[in-house]
Amino acid sequence: MIASSQIERILDRYSEIEARMASDAGAAFAKLAKEHSDLGPIVAKAKEVSALRSEMIQLATMIADNTADAELRAMAGDEFVELKRRLPELEHELSILMLPKDSADMGNALLEVRAGTGGDEAAIFAGDLLRMYQRYAQIQGWQFEIMSQSESDMGGYKEVIVAVNGSGVFAKLKYESGVHRVQRVPETEAQGRIHTSAATVAVMPEAGEVDIEINDSDLRIDVYRASGAGGQHVNKTESAVRITHLPTGVAVAMQEEKSQHKNKAKAMKILRSRIYDAERERLDKVRAADRKDQVGSGDRSERIRTYNYPQGRCTDHRINLTLYELDQVLQGLSLGKIIDALVNDDQAKRLAMLDEGM
Repeated sequence: MIASSQIERILDRYSEIEARMASDAGAAFAKLAKEHSDLGPIVAKAKEVSALRSEMIQLATMIADNTADAELRAMAGDEFVELKRRLPELEHELSILMLPKDSADMGNALLEVRAGTGGDEAAIFAGDLLRMYQRYAQIQGWQFEIMSQSESDMGGYKEVIVAVNGSGVFAKLKYESGVHRVQRVPETEAQGRIHTSAATVAVMPEAGEVDIEINDSDLRIDVYRASGAGGQHVNKTESAVRITHLPTGVAVAMQEEKSQHKNKAKAMKILRSRIYDAERERLDKVRAADRKDQVGSGDRSERIRTYNYPQGRCTDHRINLTLYELDQVLQGLSLGKIIDALVNDDQAKRLAMLDEGM
């Protein structure tokens, strides 16, 4: 149960911010405006909880008044029962809103899918995952742009990097980081035997210059001629770019565009996000040793999900959720069911940790 004092502190802080916004300007105003916006939904829900509690007190007083009209007391009793039923729901909603926010949640994300064990079949599966995320992004109304791709001979992908832009992208896709396993009979399998292969998914928040500062002196930039199919420019111009961040050793190569300038911009976008993601992960480990127990840990060596074609099922091993809707999951239609379950599980665990700490 959320204490009334907690609600009062939230409302007082909101009023304080509104008063300061009337006089502050520039960067100070922008910071206050963001906090004001973040607190808005919490304040609205806190007022709803506070009003309901006050109404319950008034009803309890009326019920206890033996001099009041019996019919009115009966009506008050019915209403009190209904409010008592609604209160825990509202308090739970407020508790969720009050959980510490990940500053990256509302932003864009970079999605990387790589074929793992399983050869050509793993590359085909990586392509299946890419299309699943593309369809899910379309359902969410997000933009989906392939930044870099390395195709396999059988029509799949050895590696593909995608920029996903929209509201709340990282908040949902971050749960997809990890090893995805597929069990099915490959088209090339004459004996009808089931093969197991895997692909690794990494989801990183898109980092802007304000999120992480990279000094030009820390970068080594190499340019070279692009390789593989792509037209005459491949052999004539040094359009491909490899950028290495010397302090961390993180390197990104890009040759998708004909323009060296565009390749450099794409490479920097990926490089900045990888460095930012690595720093976030380091801080997470420092802050909480039990981070690995949370579904949103982003541990990319962990097998998180199995897609079993013979049984038509998809199982997420972190929350023991199985859906016999494999086709709908791969079409992006039922992926939201899994992601929503992961979000709810993560929230429940964080609420439990807060309760233990109180």
